[in-house]
Amino acid sequence: MNADAQTSPNTAGLWNGPAGHAWVESQALLDRLFLPFQELLIAEIAIGSASRVLDIGCGTGAVSLAASRRLGAQGRCLGIDISEPMIAMARVRAEQEASSARYVVADAQTYDFEPGGFDLLLSRFGVMFFDDPVAAHANLRRATGPGAELRCIAWRGAAENPFMTVAERAAAPLLPELPARRADGPGQFAFADAERVRNILQDSGWTGIDIAPIDVDCALPERELVPYLSRLGPVGLSLRGADEPTRTRVIETVRNAFEPYVYGGTVRFTAACWMLRARAAGA
Repeated sequence: MNADAQTSPNTAGLWNGPAGHAWVESQALLDRLFLPFQELLIAEIAIGSASRVLDIGCGTGAVSLAASRRLGAQGRCLGIDISEPMIAMARVRAEQEASSARYVVADAQTYDFEPGGFDLLLSRFGVMFFDDPVAAHANLRRATGPGAELRCIAWRGAAENPFMTVAERAAAPLLPELPARRADGPGQFAFADAERVRNILQDSGWTGIDIAPIDVDCALPERELVPYLSRLGPVGLSLRGADEPTRTRVIETVRNAFEPYVYGGTVRFTAACWMLRARAAGA
């Protein structure tokens, strides 16, 4: 892909269609589930160290809202995402808490950011979906001032995150049309290979690159497990078009497959991720 490549119609359609609506429906659940990652990103924002923050792939706005609260009145935070329904939810949330965070529906790979407009770029699981990751991260770098920091969390590989693929492995015999994950394309595990990620950041002009493994304990109430597995991911998307007998059978099968992660009233798993850090030249 060249530097002018746009997000593919399939990707945009997914996040402006069923996947985006599923995330909106599950906003509270996902915010609780991914709160440890948000806290990792926000905790390191020292008051006065950054005032202009960009939240990449912001979804329904949890990270950007938290960053705005952390920065206070002197801060400016912008969230960007290609999903209309998720940005609509983020704007509602910002209005409800009188936040100064702003949101734009756009592709960060090609969006015409103000040059040098940000001194901190954050992302919680939002940087693995670009069709051309080098072009995208070069565009993001141009949006930063000298010494600005890029700080992102991305998933490691599927083999290290079995919880994330339980549903599709269990449902595969019952849903023959379930799409297979592409190891070489945009998606949840696109940044599994640390050396590939390092090359992407280097080729897009970032310096001071640090890629550190983090293992994060995550939990959700057991009562939220069925909503989680039946709405989200490849299985959740496939179930939207399934007849009721198939849906019932799949949900029962998949719920049983999650049993090793259930401890009383709580579902627990460890998320294997990368903490990615880099700087714009001039630090």
